[in-house]
Amino acid sequence: MSLLTVRDAKSGALELRAEDGDTIAKALSAIGVRFERWPQAAIAADAPADAVLAAYKPQLDAFLRDTGAGTADVIKLDPSHPQKDAMRAKFLSEHTHTEDEVRYFHAGAGNFVLHVGGRVYDAHCTAGDLISVPANVTHWFDAGTEPSFTVLRVFTDTTGWTPHYTGSDMAERFPAIMA
Repeated sequence: MSLLTVRDAKSGALELRAEDGDTIAKALSAIGVRFERWPQAAIAADAPADAVLAAYKPQLDAFLRDTGAGTADVIKLDPSHPQKDAMRAKFLSEHTHTEDEVRYFHAGAGNFVLHVGGRVYDAHCTAGDLISVPANVTHWFDAGTEPSFTVLRVFTDTTGWTPHYTGSDMAERFPAIMA
């Protein structure tokens, strides 16, 4: 189940809790974030990367055409991955990227937590969710201590994925809400 919570960044007071895709999309669009629900392809969660890409080719082609992004790939992470802790730690602190960070969840879940305009937006994304965090928006990502996901990553230039850390303690103050 997708979930969005919005909190005041100073007090932590809850301002919004939404599970409905349209409500989530509307709240996130107010800060420039794209959120969509795509129909899920009828393939296994552990299907090979090329099969996942092929299954979503019509949606990806339209998205790439609309956004001008260059290409897509697939990344999978599960609790047995020997580098799961290091991979989690890399994106757990507040950071920005120089290009949009676009993810479509074919399987599993993860939280994109954004710090924008004095609020903290915690978007728990699940299978069928597409999220596009604009370049230079402060955020962090957490898939939990036992990560399990298969996602499509859309990009123009992979150097844009390098995290630029803010040095803020926001991620520690506002840990992701795992639905």
